[in-house]
Amino acid sequence: MDDFARLLKESWTLVEEHRERLSGHFYARLFLLDPELRKLFPVEMTGQGDRILEAIVTAAQTVGDPESFDEYLRSLGRDHRKYHVAAAHYETMGVALLDALRSVAGDGWNLEYDQAWRDAYAAITEKMLAGAAADDNPPFWHAEVLTHERYGRDTAVLTCRALQHPLPWRAGQYVSVEVPRHLPRVWRTYSVANAPNDDNLLEFHVRTPEGAGWVSGALVRRVKPGDLLRVAAPMGSMTLDRSSERDILCVAGGVGLAPIKALVEELAGYNRTRWVHVFYGARTAADLYGLAGLQELVAAHPWLSVTPACSEDPDFDGELGDIPNVVSRYGPWTAHDCYVSGSARMVRATLRVLAEDGVPPENTRYDTFGNL
Repeated sequence: MDDFARLLKESWTLVEEHRERLSGHFYARLFLLDPELRKLFPVEMTGQGDRILEAIVTAAQTVGDPESFDEYLRSLGRDHRKYHVAAAHYETMGVALLDALRSVAGDGWNLEYDQAWRDAYAAITEKMLAGAAADDNPPFWHAEVLTHERYGRDTAVLTCRALQHPLPWRAGQYVSVEVPRHLPRVWRTYSVANAPNDDNLLEFHVRTPEGAGWVSGALVRRVKPGDLLRVAAPMGSMTLDRSSERDILCVAGGVGLAPIKALVEELAGYNRTRWVHVFYGARTAADLYGLAGLQELVAAHPWLSVTPACSEDPDFDGELGDIPNVVSRYGPWTAHDCYVSGSARMVRATLRVLAEDGVPPENTRYDTFGNL
């Protein structure tokens, strides 16, 4: 197994810096092999290749960890049902992938690398197909938008109700969302911002930079109550360990508050013994859109504390500075279960603070929008 993982990682270095070429070759070959597959993808392909490659790379890197390998790929297989991918499609994608790897790697590619990727891809597809086959839920749920609140120019909080079937998720997980009215066949992941409930209601926190489009732009600027979204199967492992007796640290940056809020809501249903410390950071006080809701939870639950912080608002009546630095001032956190959610830069910095504090890696879970 060690040699197998070494071959995969070693061969990946030949193509890692040429992802755009790899993606272009992969899709060109894929659609040449089976032109009907083009209908499964959005009209505008920009960015689609990076997500596919990231899934493949992540899968290859987990080969050395059988438990994570199995869990990740079964979840990925369930998620890919939303694309209407069948077993025959996986075979075609495998041919296209190997052809792209050989072409981009050039003379550095060899038979050992080729066989390693063949074996890896066979294991990947076996687990994904098993995960898809074992899921009795629909490939996706239709969800009606019930409320839509704007916070400034770039942030919105939406609530929607999944229709027809109950949507099973755990607090801290994320789902893929499509806005079929505006962007058919384009999906993006968002954390569910509330704990599971009998009413099948889901809350999403969405931020999009000014002028940006795609799914986040549509959810913030174009979606309104009454619209229908599509929501795919939940994924992610940033969930609560109910068997743990450790106190809890939660660190949220911007709309990274979403899964943290869901975790706190779940704890509100049963926690009586664990102290929960939430650190919530943004650039300015106006960006702390969820602070009032957190303070309501603090008033209702004596075990909960919330520390807000602003990095670019010197007039803010609270902690000043980047949220990872604020967290470091309040430590140590070595006896806590730690949950971190936010931008890639914020998550990297927070994980570094926790590592320097001596928090065991197995006690830390995180969710990031961006590549760490």
